[in-house]
Amino acid sequence: MGHMQTLEPASRDQLDAALLAAHDSGDQTALVGLYTTAGDWAEASGDINAACFYLTHAFVFALEAGAPQAQPLNRRLAARGRARLIDF
Repeated sequence: MGHMQTLEPASRDQLDAALLAAHDSGDQTALVGLYTTAGDWAEASGDINAACFYLTHAFVFALEAGAPQAQPLNRRLAARGRARLIDF
């Protein structure tokens, strides 16, 4: 599984394209970042359900990859009542 270099997408279309490319290449590191960005954008627009949906995906990919982002993602989801706080 290669790592593609991901830049912060500037638009929803770019984010969607980057997510598809990361899924196609199996780049879990990119998926963590891109789903977190999608969650951040949804949260900023006030759509907490969508934010938690995206952040859950980011969290799962972070767990699978053993990425350090798993802990802060878990905390964010737990703060919204969407996950139990896990001791890392």
